[in-house]
Amino acid sequence: MTDIAVTLADKRGTLPADDKLGFGKIFTDHMFVMDYASDKGWYDARIIPYGDFNISPAAMVLHYGQAIFEGMKAFRTEDNRVVMYRPVDHLKRFNNSANILSIPQMDIDVVHAALKKLIDIDKQWVPKSLGTSLYIRPFVIAVDPYVGVKVAAHYTLFIILSPVGAYYASGFKPVKIKVEDHYVRAVKGGLGEAKTAANYAASLKASEVANEEGYTQVLWLDAIEQKYIEEVGTMNIFFKIDNEIITPELNGSILNGMTRRSVLEVAKSWGMKTSERRISIDEVYEAHANGRLQEVFGTGTAAVISPVGELSWKGKKISINNGGIGETSQKLFDYITSLQQGRVADKFGWVEEVTKL
Repeated sequence: MTDIAVTLADKRGTLPADDKLGFGKIFTDHMFVMDYASDKGWYDARIIPYGDFNISPAAMVLHYGQAIFEGMKAFRTEDNRVVMYRPVDHLKRFNNSANILSIPQMDIDVVHAALKKLIDIDKQWVPKSLGTSLYIRPFVIAVDPYVGVKVAAHYTLFIILSPVGAYYASGFKPVKIKVEDHYVRAVKGGLGEAKTAANYAASLKASEVANEEGYTQVLWLDAIEQKYIEEVGTMNIFFKIDNEIITPELNGSILNGMTRRSVLEVAKSWGMKTSERRISIDEVYEAHANGRLQEVFGTGTAAVISPVGELSWKGKKISINNGGIGETSQKLFDYITSLQQGRVADKFGWVEEVTKL
């Protein structure tokens, strides 16, 4: 096991009131950093005070986009324990993104141990109100000072922590989503299944247009035929049709979402019929026209479950569940958030205790 050096901040910050947190704007006192060189491997694992860092203007990440990240959460339970949700599964996906971007594999045990130590040091930053959490952002960037297209030889891994409230300012309420029929985001064999900066940059223009039209997110269709549903900009997507929970199958251009996995396993444990398959936007609209489309909801680490109240495709709007929160969406949200915060027994083995307050 790699030793992790610790340098504590001289001055500690203060956790704001839970209703002032927002999302992704406040950061804790410390961060984890580790470097990589092709002739040394990963080295110099350290926890240091959170702060800006120096980078060359020629750093390869700035020019060629070799960057990956993860997003996971820690929670404070009612009995003042701090727990993480599926951390090892997240770190395995982190390594999968690294593989796609030709970034060296990380020792999951080392990163996992560093993450637990970092959270223990900054545990006072874990908020306690229902719906709040400590958002965990590991990321890796290529730092070679070189302007030329090649796989980098030097990288830096960081983990930063951010106490957060609800992802959407409106909270757990149905969102309006535009089905994108002009822009495309990813294709099989590309970056779609990786959590990488370029993958999200490709989504920004369409999201900006959708926001201007009054929609919260974009639902992407496949890039070849623009017919089959893939995912929302920050979420996987689910449809409840004839009491069956359906989500697009993983095809190389869809992120293997952790909450997506959780929903499928939980729904199966409840005896619900689930399917991972190709589903077209025509099928969804036809199901709505026939009264068979019961619910639509997104899943993701940030929002957990996000019910969809309206879809708009080529100017044709449909209201789902009368624009309200569906029974299944509500049940999944209540159960998964209760599981994450220790209010129900963890029969899946997804919740890991980090420390006590």
